[in-house]
Amino acid sequence: MRFLFVIFFFFAVPVWAGPQIQHWVLPSGAKVYFVENHDLPILDVQIDFPAGGARSPAGKAGVAGLTASLIDAGTPELDEEEISARLVELGARFASTSDHDKASVGLRTLSSREEKEGALALYTALLATPTFPAAAFEREKTRTIEALKDADTRPDAIAAKRFAQALYPDHPYGQVATPESVARITREDLVEFHRRHYVANGAVISILGDVTRDEAEAIANRIAAALPPGAPVAPLPAVRLPARETLKIAHPATQAHIHLGLPAVRRSANPEYFALLVGNYTLGGGGFVSRLMKEVREKRGFAYSVYSSLGPRVLEGPFEIGLQTKREQVEEALKVVHEVLARFLAEGPTDEELAAAKKNLIQGQALRIDSNAKLLGYLALIGFYGLPLDYLDQFPKWVAAVTREDVKAAFRRHVKPEHLVTVIVAGE
Repeated sequence: MRFLFVIFFFFAVPVWAGPQIQHWVLPSGAKVYFVENHDLPILDVQIDFPAGGARSPAGKAGVAGLTASLIDAGTPELDEEEISARLVELGARFASTSDHDKASVGLRTLSSREEKEGALALYTALLATPTFPAAAFEREKTRTIEALKDADTRPDAIAAKRFAQALYPDHPYGQVATPESVARITREDLVEFHRRHYVANGAVISILGDVTRDEAEAIANRIAAALPPGAPVAPLPAVRLPARETLKIAHPATQAHIHLGLPAVRRSANPEYFALLVGNYTLGGGGFVSRLMKEVREKRGFAYSVYSSLGPRVLEGPFEIGLQTKREQVEEALKVVHEVLARFLAEGPTDEELAAAKKNLIQGQALRIDSNAKLLGYLALIGFYGLPLDYLDQFPKWVAAVTREDVKAAFRRHVKPEHLVTVIVAGE
């Protein structure tokens, strides 16, 4: 009986209730996701638009990022300094960012009536009627060009840029901002990008905090009504796997920067995604307990840090292995990396590794949503990528269900050595 109890306890999955997510779709096509939480007198709102870097016009990579960074630079009624002062007066925070898939515009405000109403009015104006003032545009454009020029001198930045271009040579995901592409961007490009992409149709409105359902509906309706209706966004072209190749870029750095990988994984609730997630923890995502760290660093001292990662996107995002090593050790280090990967593809994790990976991912889930800010991020992620509303509740169960055979099958299907791209900077 004691033995049976121990086995049961070891494989038990924690049972906990995640946030109750409410969801509805507005007539404009905007999708709303709401979690009511009155623990703190705070309201968080975030809107995600399919307006990421992959949507930048051809030859003008950087438009998406500049649009996001300048959306709070002016409205018809307020200039940049007045907007900043108004946010301070209200005690509110405004943030806008972009990645490959989306642009995210967020607001945090107190839920008291005066502060909330003032902050939402300002937020809606910034979303719907940004003016992209010429002076602010030229300042940010110049700053971006100088930052990109500086990045082009650093081996880590060079490696990351060339890796993205090599993984997606004929795809919008491979568009990387350069000094030349940003120099071609005009203020009118930002105005047009905002007009086409910051629209109600396809927007995801995430609301979390100290408001009721009725209040959340009013907030969502108010924001969506201020935005142009827009049209459904066109799907991105399919990702094609690149041919296997190795690119070597000269650089005087003493340490070689190495990236290898391929497009591999979409953001989804597909069981294969969780098999890849669990397997990646063992391969190189688990820090000092990962195989790559043990073989490359601990046993041979080839690198201070080595990792593997998954970058899921709307379409196939990268599976990547990265490390730095001495120039003279590049070939030896790469040989070990390939051996570790080949063995993992052939055998998968051991029972002990599988159990440790699942335990870490399951027990760490609570820490990944232990604040309103973190939970808002997951709410927006669920909405933008169309994940199930009970994703956070089901996550521990989906992870616990992964088997060794699942991991092996998923990695063999998605991580194909014949398509691995390797980029080496300062390893010649």
